[in-house]
Amino acid sequence: MKFSESLKKNHDFQYIYKKGKSFANKYLIMYQMENNLGKNRVGISVSKKVGNSIVRHRVTRLIRESYRLQEGRFQCGLDIIIIARAGAKGKTYQEIESALLHLGKLHNIIDDINGDISSEKNINRND
Repeated sequence: MKFSESLKKNHDFQYIYKKGKSFANKYLIMYQMENNLGKNRVGISVSKKVGNSIVRHRVTRLIRESYRLQEGRFQCGLDIIIIARAGAKGKTYQEIESALLHLGKLHNIIDDINGDISSEKNINRND
């Protein structure tokens, strides 16, 4: 994560849970709030409800990689917590990435400078 740091402290998580805004979809819950640091801090939480440690670590890696590859689209200066729901178990990278981008759009924290995947396909069809 080039432009981001990890959130690791319990009191940081608790503060964002209390003061931040949240949206959810089928696979993920996202809390976010401004941090005035000029860079994002990202925390990922996967509970035991999702599965055993192997499953939880896989889901964590999928979320982290989805964020890392889409990091340039997110606005800067935010604290973001991403929580995996039980439905995330066994999902593909594309499904997790789509869920993450969906939540980013709901929070209005994604800059579409790079363009949307669907709009790129439409542009290519018009050529």
